[in-house]
Amino acid sequence: MSRFRVRRMARARVPTQEGEFRLVLYRNNGDEKEHLALVRGEIAGKRDVLVRIHSECFTGDVLGSQRCDCGEQLHQAMQRITQAREGVLLYLRQEGRGIGLLDKLRAYNLQDQGYDTVEANLILGHQPDERDYTVAARILQDLRVESVRLLTNNPDKIECLRELGIPVTARVPLQAAVTRENEGYLRTKALRMNHILPVSLNLDSNLPSPTGRFDERSP
Repeated sequence: MSRFRVRRMARARVPTQEGEFRLVLYRNNGDEKEHLALVRGEIAGKRDVLVRIHSECFTGDVLGSQRCDCGEQLHQAMQRITQAREGVLLYLRQEGRGIGLLDKLRAYNLQDQGYDTVEANLILGHQPDERDYTVAARILQDLRVESVRLLTNNPDKIECLRELGIPVTARVPLQAAVTRENEGYLRTKALRMNHILPVSLNLDSNLPSPTGRFDERSP
């Protein structure tokens, strides 16, 4: 599939509050989107590399919106990679689980009317999750990562990577704080999208509370 051929365009040293990384910019030949890899340490040829695949979230990553857990997960992942002294954070340009920022904002309005995130996407004519991880697999292959320990609560992401030829040797949970603004969003992830959440979601809700282990484990 030629549209998933990535080209490494440039890289630069980027010091951050979480530590120093090499920022590598890739371009997807098909749609010309620019995806990013934050790399720490020497990972080429390594196994069991700590990896986070993070989809762009302007509202959470940039504005610090509390409607989701994206911004907190981004910074936690950077901290964990820094603590491990090596790893990769892939930043994929697929806003709003792939539906784009415009429809994401429209989905927010529907959520304010009482629909959950899955229902809002369906009303707008989308699938609950339209993301594709082929570009992530191609970037990891370009970086010569042999296998990964994946920072995720999403089992589907693990299966997608494996199908694309990336061995996933462990799942590393990534816990974000539960607030009254994001509790419904997290609950929908757990109950309707099969996410394994290492939190107890009890805020004024009659729904059963999904829980998970906050430990690194084989998927």
